[in-house]
Formats: sequence, C-alpha cells, structure tokens
Amino acid sequence: MTEKVIENNQVTLMGEIVSDFAYSHEIYGEGFYMVDIQVYRLSDSVDIIPLMISERLLDTTQNYVGSKVAVFGQFRSYNRHEERKNKLVLSVFVREIEFIDELEEGGRTNQIFLDGYICKEPVYRKTPLGREIADLLLAVNRPYGKSDYIPCICWGRNARYASTFEVGSRCAVWGRIQSREYMKKITEEESERRVAYEVSVSKLELV
Repeated sequence: MTEKVIENNQVTLMGEIVSDFAYSHEIYGEGFYMVDIQVYRLSDSVDIIPLMISERLLDTTQNYVGSKVAVFGQFRSYNRHEERKNKLVLSVFVREIEFIDELEEGGRTNQIFLDGYICKEPVYRKTPLGREIADLLLAVNRPYGKSDYIPCICWGRNARYASTFEVGSRCAVWGRIQSREYMKKITEEESERRVAYEVSVSKLELV
C-alpha cells in the first residue's frame, strides 16, 4: 500500500547546496532540517528549492554549501498559521540523497511526476502579450489519509486543456519545480518580497 502511494509523487533534482541547515521539527525522536539547493534551468536562470531532510540521511551539523547533490523524494505541503490565516508551505521531502561530481546537462536535473485530484476550479487567463496560462491546485494523496496540495501552472495548449478540467477529476502531471519571487502587499505602504513554489507543467492528462 505505502509503496503504491509513493509512486504518485516523485521528484528528482540535481543541484548545488546554497544554505546552511535550519532546524524544522522532530517526529518520534528523528530531527528534520531545511536546506536550499540551486537548480539550473535550460535558460541558465536558476530555481532555489527548499529540501526537508532527516538527520539520519545527512550529518546536519556539517556545512555543505557548494556541494553538488542528486536528490530523490516527494513534493510536500503543509499549512503554517500566520497573520490570522494559513499559508501553504512547500518543500521537497528527501528520501535519498547522494553527492555527485558534476551536474547533468539539460532537463534531467529537475523532474516531477504527480498523480492527484483537481481540488479547485482551474484559473485560466492570458498575459498582456497574449500568452495563455492556467493555474491548477492538485491534491496528491499520502498514506494514512493525508494529502499534499500542489500548485501547478500550465502554458499554451496545456493551459487551454487544463481549463476544461472539473473539480474532482484525477490528473497526472509531468514537469519541473520552479521558484518565483513576488511582492506581497502587507499594508498600504509596505510590501514584502516572498518566494512561491509551483510545478511548471510540461505534460498533463486526465487519468
């Protein structure tokens, strides 16, 4: 049962560690830490992606900044309560990690596959330049009755297709994880720079 469920959420990343470890939480005596890795896109820009990693997988007292790693895991979410509302926090939960000498070229350095359910009406829109975009929120089931809620963004033909999906439809998605900076308005005068994480969809289909 567990193995079957894990197949519905698979992430493979190759990148460079760019932060120290920050303590996150403990479950049954096992400590979990956050660390950021930098993953290159084909366009030479980068995505900074947060990893959640167990102290049993890596010595979290060490400094690994600059180390290149290959990571296999799952894209997970949890709700953090802040400013009187819940904020969806996303990270890659690491199942395996290994140190590597070189990063591969091309799209193999950032891959994700999800099999889940549309849990909000898709939002379809066009940019001022006429590019078509659709936002999806996918609920991906975990064992023991939990789910991860993963924002996905589709472009062009995929966006038109996704805009027809109904809430409750089962959907498979292939793509990559991307980070995107935006300005969050706090008050009339004050804004704060934040980072959103989402899946940039390269292929999707109803299951």
